[in-house]
This record gives sequence, C-alpha cells and structure tokens, in this order.
Amino acid sequence: MLKACVPVGYHQRAYWDRLLAQAIEAEIAVLLAQYADHHDPQGRQAIVRNGYLPEREVQTGVGAVRVKVPRVRDRSGSGLRLHSALLPPYIRRSKSLEALLPWLYLKGVSTGDFSEALQALLGPEAPGLSPATISRLKQGWHDELTQWQGRNLKGKRYVYFWVDGVYFETRLEDARHCILVIIGADAQGHKELVGLWDGRRESEQSWKDLWLDLQSHGLEHAPALAIGDGALGFWKALRQVYGQTRWQRCWVHKTANVLDKLPKDLQAQAKQRLQAIWMAPDRQRAERAFDLFIAAYEGKYPKAAECLAQDREVLLAFYDFPAEHWGHIRTTNPIESTFATVRTRTDKTRGCLSRVTMLAMVFKLYQSAAKRWHRLRAAHYLPEVIQGTVFKDGLRVEHNAA
Repeated sequence: MLKACVPVGYHQRAYWDRLLAQAIEAEIAVLLAQYADHHDPQGRQAIVRNGYLPEREVQTGVGAVRVKVPRVRDRSGSGLRLHSALLPPYIRRSKSLEALLPWLYLKGVSTGDFSEALQALLGPEAPGLSPATISRLKQGWHDELTQWQGRNLKGKRYVYFWVDGVYFETRLEDARHCILVIIGADAQGHKELVGLWDGRRESEQSWKDLWLDLQSHGLEHAPALAIGDGALGFWKALRQVYGQTRWQRCWVHKTANVLDKLPKDLQAQAKQRLQAIWMAPDRQRAERAFDLFIAAYEGKYPKAAECLAQDREVLLAFYDFPAEHWGHIRTTNPIESTFATVRTRTDKTRGCLSRVTMLAMVFKLYQSAAKRWHRLRAAHYLPEVIQGTVFKDGLRVEHNAA
C-alpha cells in the first residue's frame, strides 16, 4: 500500500496550487505556439484557449492540490483533440499515484526516471517512488494480462479480424520482438482486442498457437473476413484453423511493398495508380485500374508488377462486403494506429525492455487506446454478413422471385 500523504497547511497548499498551475500554463503556451500557423476557413487562428475545465483535486506528495486545467479549442473542425499531458482527462479526482505511474511509463518515462519525473510534478515527498513499488506495479500489469488471456470467449462472435505482427526491440536479444495482435469487430460493430501473443517470430506455428488458444477458450465461430499483411505464416495458419474465413490483404502494406520495388522518382505516380484501384467504386473499374498498373510497369519493373498481381483476388475481396465497411476493412489501420505510440515508447528506451514487460505494456496501451475506438459505420449490416447475405460491389444482392 502507498503511504498516506502528508497534511499541508494553507500556505503550503497555495504554493503547490500555484506551482502546478504554472507548469500547466507553460505547457499550454508551448502547445498553442506549436499550432500558431494553423488557421480555420475564416483565416482565424484555429487552436485557441477556451476557458478552463472544471476544477479538480489531484493527490500529490504533499497532500491534495486543487487545479484548473485550461481548455483548448480547435475551431477548424478537423477533430483535433488537445489536452494537458501533465494532467490528462483520465487522471481523475481521488485516484492514487499508481494510476499515474503507468501513464508516465507508457508515455516515455523510463523506470529510472520515475523519481525525478514524479517529484517534479508531485513534490519532493511524493510517495510510491521506490523500486519495490514500481516492480509491484509491473507485476500488476502482468497479472491483468494473464487473467485477460484466460477469459471465457464462449458465445462471442466476431465479423472481422484485423491481424498483424508488431515488432519491437527488446533487451539482450538480437532478433526483434514480435507480438501477434488480433483486433475484432463484433456483431454490434464494437472493436475489441481479441488476441495478444508473444510470437517470437511471425511464423505459421506462432499464429496457429494463437488461433488454437482462442478456440480453447471458447471462440467457436470463425470471422467472415480477416485483414492482414502478406506474412505467409498467418495465412497458412488461418487456413488450418478457420478455413472458411475470407482473406483481405492490407492495401497499406501492399502499397509499401510495391513502391519498394520501384525507383523513388516513380513512386508518387505509382502510388496514385494503386490508389485508383482500391478507391474504385466497383470491382469492374478496380480490375481495369489493376490491369493498367500491370501494363505500365511489368516491362521495366517486373518485380513491382508481380508483387501486386500475385495477390489480386485477396486485395479485392472487400468488394463482396457492405460498401459502408470498405474504409474499415481495406487496411489494418486499427492495429497500426493503436500501436504507433508503443513503438515510439520502445524507441525511447533503446531496447531496454524485457519481453515480459513489453507484452504487458502493449496490453496496457490497448486499454487506454480502446476508449477512443469508434463503432463501425452501418453496423446494422454486420448480422447480415454473419448470415451469409451476398453483397456485390458493396450492395446487398436482392433475390427477386421470377
């Protein structure tokens, strides 16, 4: 347990009120300066101050401190959401310091810097800074992950799976650490983390182990569609475990693979040609754009043309699903966007994390990111996909009586 905080008198409390308020004001000033050249359609500065959030109490090393965090508004309509990094919205009133420690760790503060970071924020008498406390915190993450991995999946039904192998640098290992990730969309359109596995490498056996583990915990029904990159191990394992699941290759991965086989001065134009394929309103026009790309590059750059051509069918599978879902199922973006932050975190640690800590940290990051996941558009089509309703070029095929 953490030690009780030291009672403070009026003058001490006022001092810490001012100190924390000054730190937050300075942070907001830097933030506004960073976006000073952003303007709305009327030419006004887009990012501006907009009063304060409701005053709240923050537990510090010298007692409770009350603080009002400035509110920042984006007038451009871009949807940009900005808030204090020192006191984010989810660090709430009466939370213990253990709620702040994982947040600092995930945002890039290494274990050895915890004491300095927390003392700067919470005061020189901040409790809970000992190595033993931090070790207990990490063990708590591991226990949460273990409990989650053993959860009962009986009765769960997922329509789409996004899958990927996410690589990180880890301590004392030559090979990069591969974590196998599955995010699913259920019949109501809600996204959730389905599988998280220490794959060591993105092999067929590693993926098969993950699929079988999910089945052993009650996941009986195969998804209608799986979206992933070209890792052969995943697709081979999927065929063995969920043979009826359709495949959709990720267009972001495929675009990068094709462009890598072209000279840099041709890549911009080639990217536009590739975009013309997956942005086509129907399969017929997508096929035509596909053929044009092959014809344009197969003479001088056969490897680029072959890289695209070999996955033709699985690149265009999305046309057999509701058009409203195309933006969700053409890429593995739900995974890429979620785990971009943890990649940044591991870069800062220069590979000092262990495999066990890395996996637990990825899980904690998911818990934070999942709060911002949006429901799939037109979720009312998902039960129809489960039932096997036929879609052509994104539209339901109506079977009228003759």
